[in-house]
Amino acid sequence: MELGRLEYLQALVTEFQVTDSQEAKEQVLANLANFAYDPKNYEYLRQLQVLDLFLDTLTEDSETLVEFAIGGLCNLCLDKTNKDYILEANGVEPVINCLSSSNEETVMSAVTTLMYLTTPQSRQQTTALPVVECMLRFSLSANRRLSNLATIFLEDYCTPPQVEEARNLSKHTAVGIPLPKD
Repeated sequence: MELGRLEYLQALVTEFQVTDSQEAKEQVLANLANFAYDPKNYEYLRQLQVLDLFLDTLTEDSETLVEFAIGGLCNLCLDKTNKDYILEANGVEPVINCLSSSNEETVMSAVTTLMYLTTPQSRQQTTALPVVECMLRFSLSANRRLSNLATIFLEDYCTPPQVEEARNLSKHTAVGIPLPKD
């Protein structure tokens, strides 16, 4: 007998919670992130509190777990209900923290997630000065994917005065979020 979609997703969530194997956790989270790509699964993933699972995992020490968790959130936040949930769960800050990852995929997903999470209500948080400064640095990256994505963020989500303020501030500080390693 074939498991239904909800039962299968429930089995994955349970396995993630009970396994002690790091490799198994990574595999399960990668699967959940892939399922988050399909709108048919949104309701099930909400029911199983997978958004919370992804948000909680953003603070893990494992780069791989964080990469899959931010990838899953990135897939889920295109949906308005999921986006609202992430915003209400104070999800912007842990997403911003992913910008300092040395993992390129994590950073790309974090930038994209911030774009998707930007609303008139959240804009102040998603385009806060440190984020804009970070995007300015990313826009200068030799990594074309990252520089292009950061440029889009600056042009489409930030105001010219925000970018100017960040530019002026960047001239006076050498510290900040490092670029991810290629």
